[in-house]
Amino acid sequence: MEYSYPFSIDWSTDEIVDVIAFFQTIEKAYEKGVKREEVLSKYRRFKEIVPSMSEEKTIFREFEEESGYVSYDIVKQTKTSPNGTIIKGISRGKR
Repeated sequence: MEYSYPFSIDWSTDEIVDVIAFFQTIEKAYEKGVKREEVLSKYRRFKEIVPSMSEEKTIFREFEEESGYVSYDIVKQTKTSPNGTIIKGISRGKR
């Protein structure tokens, strides 16, 4: 699948790499599943870079439009699941 990841020109190279790593974790959750702790770690770093909820929603929406993956669903599942859980996305048929 070829698509671009959302990012801000105001971010440093390291921040862009970390945001892409977060979205790759979202992809992995949909494709094969990923441990809750990995998603949580990547999301926490993402929130250091994107602390604003409105900006988060915008970036999540851009990523969903490009990829078909719904970041919000994975983050919500991560927040409500116990440690050790494998987080797996359910395709909504948008891809």
